[in-house]
Amino acid sequence: MLVAFKRLLRPFVSLPQNDLWERQRVFNLILLDVFEQHLQEWKDHQERVEERIGDLDHRTRHLESFLRKGLDEVMRHDDALFGRVDRKLDRYRRETDELAGLLRTALARGSEAGKELREADADVSYIDFEHRFRGAEEDIRDRVRVYLPRLRQAAPVLDLGCGRGEALALLEAEGVECRGVDPSSAMVRHCLQRGLDVDQKDALAALAQTEPASLGGVVSFHVIEHLGPEDIERLVRLAFAALRPGGILVLETPNPLSVAVTARSFWLDPTHKRPVHPEALAACYEQAGFTGIERLDLRPYPEEERLPEIPLDGLDGQSRELADRLNRLRDELDDFLFGYRDYALIGERPGAWPDPPPSRATGSAD
Repeated sequence: MLVAFKRLLRPFVSLPQNDLWERQRVFNLILLDVFEQHLQEWKDHQERVEERIGDLDHRTRHLESFLRKGLDEVMRHDDALFGRVDRKLDRYRRETDELAGLLRTALARGSEAGKELREADADVSYIDFEHRFRGAEEDIRDRVRVYLPRLRQAAPVLDLGCGRGEALALLEAEGVECRGVDPSSAMVRHCLQRGLDVDQKDALAALAQTEPASLGGVVSFHVIEHLGPEDIERLVRLAFAALRPGGILVLETPNPLSVAVTARSFWLDPTHKRPVHPEALAACYEQAGFTGIERLDLRPYPEEERLPEIPLDGLDGQSRELADRLNRLRDELDDFLFGYRDYALIGERPGAWPDPPPSRATGSAD
């Protein structure tokens, strides 16, 4: 019964369904055709892009090749040019050194007429020495900072043998009134170019010409080792006279208590006469009348240049005791061999003597 009913309804169902299937098939064919057209257009566009990329890549490679060849050519030209310049500079340097040697020989053999030229040559040589062995100006200025707490209230300050003017520049930057003297005309010109107040004078002559009790501070860094004992004593006495009560004298010099200094670095400067022992200098201060004399030990040698210490970690008993004794001996020997490279002696001119009490009037005898 059910089968017969389905057969009766089949024509009514199959006809609309076939129509729908036909419409779907036509739609799918149209959609596929549109998709194929767009796909072909995308492929054509992709091919054109690839062609342009290939053309740009070819042009880029061509440009890189051109630039590389050009740069290589320029570099070869520059190398050849610099090579010629270097050879010329070497030749000029050799000729200059030879001429300078001949000039110094002629000056050494010359008469009194060549005295100024010999002095100028000595000035230039000493400036070169300062840059090579004394250190850069920034380093020297940093070393002088240790005196600032004492010198800020010591104006005016006179720097004897001011050299390149490192101390003067530092004091001026701190607002401390100061001036300097130096016998080297080249050093004086260098200081004047920096706007510092400097005169070309000998240290002793400058002190002798200074008004008594007119200065708050007299400083001199690495100068007294260039003087004889009599001149050092005179310098200290003249400084005492030039200082007002409460004024200070600061003299810095290489430390002769360090063997490394006296046996090695001190004699790098051929104008050094002799090391100045701190006790001898202190006695000179005392004889001149200075009080409150203090010694500053300056510029210790770096640890890597000193004697090594035996580590005690991991040692015990007799081994530790022996290593500790060796380390104490090492400390004494290390201080003797190295110690400090420089020292400074600071002395103060004492205040004025108090006025004597008034004498009592005495009557005449009857």
